[in-house]
Amino acid sequence: MASPIKLKLPATSANLGPGFDALGLAMDFALHIEAREAAEGEGFSIKASGRNAAQTGDVADSLVLETYKSVLTGQGIDPMPLHLDLNNEIPLGMGCGSSAAALVAGVALASHFGGLGWTREQVLTEASLREGHPDNVAACVLGGLTVSSMLTPDDGPPIIDALSITPPVRWPLLVVMPDASLSTKKARALLPESYSKADAIANVQRVSMLTAAFAQGRGDLLARAMDDRMHQPYRSAACPLLPKLLPLAGHHGILGVALSGAGPSVLLILRSVADFEQAKNAVEECLTSGERLAGVVLPTEVALGAKIS
Repeated sequence: MASPIKLKLPATSANLGPGFDALGLAMDFALHIEAREAAEGEGFSIKASGRNAAQTGDVADSLVLETYKSVLTGQGIDPMPLHLDLNNEIPLGMGCGSSAAALVAGVALASHFGGLGWTREQVLTEASLREGHPDNVAACVLGGLTVSSMLTPDDGPPIIDALSITPPVRWPLLVVMPDASLSTKKARALLPESYSKADAIANVQRVSMLTAAFAQGRGDLLARAMDDRMHQPYRSAACPLLPKLLPLAGHHGILGVALSGAGPSVLLILRSVADFEQAKNAVEECLTSGERLAGVVLPTEVALGAKIS
């Protein structure tokens, strides 16, 4: 019988403006799971608490358990029933990496209870392939700011490369969440199939500067480096918080503003903890001016990667 296992999978914010499908940032709220083999004669079960507990506790529609069973079945192993004590802090459908955390959890559980003995890199690769892109998964597994890529060779399986950068400065974060969620599938459907040469060059320049700014702690560069032409302009109509809050970049202690993942939440990077109040007040003033929009402001910070024990 396999021993029980504890998982802590952090929330993530992907893209960070120009880093479409390439950059990710781990945030300090998480999906917590304690898992054990079910008692003899019992089936799969979940005791869920926290955000969206009704959805995360639905055994029949659990992405964690679906992934766990799918991985083991693909390895020719009969999945043993599990009981999960699950506490979720990541809002679903808000661009905060809830699906990536669930996928990583499912793969990690399969590795442990199926005796696969996969490394962290193997877990990252398997979860990324199931997600379809590695940006959120890499940030969830590795923590910090992650840069990732997926290469699909003609004569072999896809190759995932990912690395983590820990900024030398601890910039606080604010996540502003609207009332309604937005599925990643719908958000991706809003994007064009091709881009102009000028837009492609602009994003390459900005994502390069953004990565360097994180590596060197250059907060003064974030407002311009987080500008984007590939996905944010096309998602603004479905993510109305974004056009409201983008003008705050470079003001009120706010270093940069970007859509969080595919949206509809917005991520703000702050200069210091001392700027929390003025930044929050600026956000609330923006949301109540003109066409009023509802938004919940969640303070957080850059987090470490997945903990598995």
